[in-house]
Amino acid sequence: MSEEQAVVYVIDDDESIREALRSLLATVGLDVRTFATTREFLEVKRPDAASCLVLDVRLPGVSGLDFQGELTRSGIAFPIIFISGHGDIPMTVRAIKAGAIEFLTKPFREQELLDAVQAGIQQDRERRENAAGMVGLQERLGSLTAREREVMELVVTGLMNKQIAGELNLSEITVKVHRGNVMHKMGAKSLAELVRMAVKLGLSPAQKT
Repeated sequence: MSEEQAVVYVIDDDESIREALRSLLATVGLDVRTFATTREFLEVKRPDAASCLVLDVRLPGVSGLDFQGELTRSGIAFPIIFISGHGDIPMTVRAIKAGAIEFLTKPFREQELLDAVQAGIQQDRERRENAAGMVGLQERLGSLTAREREVMELVVTGLMNKQIAGELNLSEITVKVHRGNVMHKMGAKSLAELVRMAVKLGLSPAQKT
């Protein structure tokens, strides 16, 4: 995963607001990219880096709130900070319920925006790390043979080797070998760690009786 500098995208149709936000966010070392419309934003290539989006509620064409929905449906998972000169409670509730991390009414304090942006970037960084971790887990799971996967699915229910041997009609020593291969290929140092991996992968069947 890329270690590029975090990026803040700003979409606001008011040029003076865009430039003010660019200057403010640049003072804390952020890469700031500004756009007058949502279309401009969608047309540019975005770097593979932790990011967040500062989005004006009222924009020409698609509103900021509607654009939030479009991003969600498209699988674009930017933390969003809304800014508005015309905010109201229903609008704020709608934005937050849809996943926005903050809704700031103009004029807002500079520190409020800086804090929200840092929170958004941290949230996106954690999301990216979790996603990368899942890709790695899925790759390790894919390295298992069909039999090793069967053994893993039974191991994480808490069954002993002898019980697994009975379930799969194998010898106990064969199960032990498969179990060792599973632990090695999955990179699990303990049964508890293997169980946590299985839960993340959705491979946690009900306890055998």
